[in-house]
Amino acid sequence: MPEYLVLVAPSANRVYADAAPLLVEAEARVVASALAGPDVSVLRTVLAGVDYVQVQVLEDTQGRGLRALSNLSATHAIFQREGELLRPVPLARMERYPSDLLTIQKYRGKTNEQWTRLVLNVTAAAARRPERWLDGGLVVLDPMCGRGTTLNLAMSCGYDVIGVDLDRQDYEAYGAFIKTWLRQHRLKHTVSEGALRISGENRGRRLELQAAATKDAFKTGDLQQVTYLSTDTTALDGLLKSASVDLIVTDTPYGVQHGSHGDRLSRRPLELLATALPGWTRILRAGGAVGLSYNRHVAPQDELADLLRANGLECVQGPGYDDLRHRVDASIDRDLIVARKA
Repeated sequence: MPEYLVLVAPSANRVYADAAPLLVEAEARVVASALAGPDVSVLRTVLAGVDYVQVQVLEDTQGRGLRALSNLSATHAIFQREGELLRPVPLARMERYPSDLLTIQKYRGKTNEQWTRLVLNVTAAAARRPERWLDGGLVVLDPMCGRGTTLNLAMSCGYDVIGVDLDRQDYEAYGAFIKTWLRQHRLKHTVSEGALRISGENRGRRLELQAAATKDAFKTGDLQQVTYLSTDTTALDGLLKSASVDLIVTDTPYGVQHGSHGDRLSRRPLELLATALPGWTRILRAGGAVGLSYNRHVAPQDELADLLRANGLECVQGPGYDDLRHRVDASIDRDLIVARKA
């Protein structure tokens, strides 16, 4: 079987950089198996003091396998082993937009971009049709999107994406950023925004934009649509159609910031999810998947899994899925739980 070595990209976050090789190994095991079959071999290794993820795939699936490896959250380069030498392999990235769409925003509490990509990748691999992850045809919902890291990532991958967050400052900050970024990069786009009204009731604000990576793509209608609803994520009835999204990915409240609020922010994720999940699962298509990044200090895994099952979702477990736990800081013991809708 062909043997490939994935060079793990560096991370500016020192703590995440220490965990990255193990996380990428787990991620590779999930996505490569989903795309290239169960016979894929994945193993973390060190060559000349440098971390790699070693992957072996069958000849007839190596095309899909290479595409999967090219789009891992921390792939810096791929090499094919030839005896004692490593031959560089061209990457098959699916990004349509410049990389600073993800990296240029800097603010306190921003989720690491590599982790955001890992969450999206693993969740997409858990869906009934994992091959759609690389096709650019998914609709993604981040129901607690903050300042839009997931929105920008999904847009870059060619997906349509919907974000929901009640925090008006985050909504306005994202709108200002994305409109400025599109203008500075001279990308064709349309933007509309205004009040979010349902049956005469004001439910918040709405931002909708359509953009294309090239002028030709804009002319032919090859567009990415981004919708940001500044509203309560626990009350989405009437705002989003049933069975209209393929993936739901989000950071649940870590007990530090974020959430849905009536009179105040909710920092208790289990209470928030118990209220929000019925609406989220209504929006999710059959065969779609949910990926929730969470803090084990404030959301025990068993209780979170019980909540997902109570809402008709099947938790996805096994090699790779069970190996994503890592420390962010003293107050955040982060993990990912993934579930699929039958």
